[in-house]
Amino acid sequence: MEQQYWRNRSVLVTGANGFVGSWVARALVERGARVVALVRDMPAHGGLALQGLVGKVDTVDGSLVEYGTVERAINEYDVEVCFHLAAQAIVRVANRSPLSTFESNIRGSWNLLEACRSCKSVTGVVVASSDKAYGSHERLPYDEGYELRATYPYDVSKACTDMLARSYFRTYGLPVAVTRCANIYGGGDLNFSRIIPDSFRALVQGRAPVIRSDGTPLRDYMYAADAADAYLTLAEQLLKEGVAGEAFNFGTETPISVLELVKAMVAISGRSGIEPEVVGRGKPAGEIDAQYLSSRKARERLGWTPRFDLATGLKESYSWYASYFRRTEADEGAVRTA
Repeated sequence: MEQQYWRNRSVLVTGANGFVGSWVARALVERGARVVALVRDMPAHGGLALQGLVGKVDTVDGSLVEYGTVERAINEYDVEVCFHLAAQAIVRVANRSPLSTFESNIRGSWNLLEACRSCKSVTGVVVASSDKAYGSHERLPYDEGYELRATYPYDVSKACTDMLARSYFRTYGLPVAVTRCANIYGGGDLNFSRIIPDSFRALVQGRAPVIRSDGTPLRDYMYAADAADAYLTLAEQLLKEGVAGEAFNFGTETPISVLELVKAMVAISGRSGIEPEVVGRGKPAGEIDAQYLSSRKARERLGWTPRFDLATGLKESYSWYASYFRRTEADEGAVRTA
């Protein structure tokens, strides 16, 4: 990764107060960028706070669905590069509330792309799609030539975002590229509907992790530091031939079943007497049984490879969760005794 590339660049990160966005924002701050975060809400345990970035980034209050706010943020801060990661990202919520998911993920994306097109300071845009945009295919791993066959609301919203972004390159020449990432995990993810945060919380508290499927679904899991590296690497090479207008898969190419993943987490936690509790039958509603990616294109065109294998990433993550819950319990204890 080019350390000097980002120094003093003005960079907008949508979703910077979310899990992955905060990792990208931190990587940019560490490299000397001036980071602008478009923030709708500021929860006490948001990504900016958890990454120690409050006061280190410029924040613009507002939502992606407000076009004027997006355009103002880009113009007033002379944004050169934009990372678009903001989205309603929870499959269960998308299934329950598709309209708000479509509004946030699709309308928010076209607002961002149009604002970038109209603001002459912007020289590059990286847009987050997802491996879920591929939908279900018999042959795995997915490569970028596969048709997007999204079916469920969240998956469809990411497929639309994906196509919108590439349309803006083909039609208007906007220098934009798309990421399709494997499941991302790591410290700072407090969405306990996801298997890794929920299982680590249980293990830190001495409880058995609960698997809500039958444990057989296959996924590829990528550590958040590798995801941030992927985003920055792609942005740095947007003007290279064969990059702008393209989609790139990023993952570890080492799929694992949910049950084997949780067993690995148990081993890392040192809670050898605990066994995962499998309560589901089949796959969860609205999800695909097997999803994993080929990252060959990213290796060959960008020179990108992940630095963290699953064991190392899980160790880093468990350490973060153990520390986080110790602090949380200490804070709660101090409140009770005050």
